[in-house]
Amino acid sequence: MRKYIEKICPAYAIIPLICCFSINMLIYSMSMMICDDWQHYDLTSKFDQQVPLLPSWIFIYLGCYIFWAFNYILVGHIYKNDRREFYRFVATDIISRLICGLFFFLMPTTNVRPEVLGDSFAESALRFLYHIDKPSNLFPSIHCIVSWMCFVGIRGSKLVPKWYKAVSCVIALLVVISTQVLKQHYIVDAIAGLALVELLYALNKNVDIYKIAKSTFEKINNLISRIIKERYVEKTR
Repeated sequence: MRKYIEKICPAYAIIPLICCFSINMLIYSMSMMICDDWQHYDLTSKFDQQVPLLPSWIFIYLGCYIFWAFNYILVGHIYKNDRREFYRFVATDIISRLICGLFFFLMPTTNVRPEVLGDSFAESALRFLYHIDKPSNLFPSIHCIVSWMCFVGIRGSKLVPKWYKAVSCVIALLVVISTQVLKQHYIVDAIAGLALVELLYALNKNVDIYKIAKSTFEKINNLISRIIKERYVEKTR
């Protein structure tokens, strides 16, 4: 079973990546629930008002979840022999969400979405997105942060072909554009998201913050491995 799992995602990376996802969901959901009736700030600029609504970009906005999952797992594969770089990626991801959480609580943001007219599939899908996703937790944009992490995480690896690095960069930028033309975020949200990733990644290249993540997750992985081995020994007796 473990061999089949490792073909999809290296065993050592499973817990850290699950933790990244869990922290992301916890911060986003908890802050949205707690801050629901707080004062929210609208950071709309003149530039944002001039950006047209393009419902067809909903396919990129929603399709990026596949891109996220693939590239996060890819990072686990390419750095399985360089755990330091992997845990720098994980540390950057987790710290970025904690900073997002601070902004979500200290400066809740919102925007005014336009009315979506028309009955095409894209327009219907956008109306559904507006219905299930409240216009809050906008600054900085998690959509932009995760997409740019997908590119930054593989950017420095010699194991990833240049063409795929270019593809990842283009997809990440398309996702950023989709947040704008779907009126899910405004330009300041996107700029802040990309800047946050670059700043934190540069910091983690020069400061050993990643060692905390490395030490913590290695202890968890060792504990899980020990428990599994003990149960296996008990069954074989």
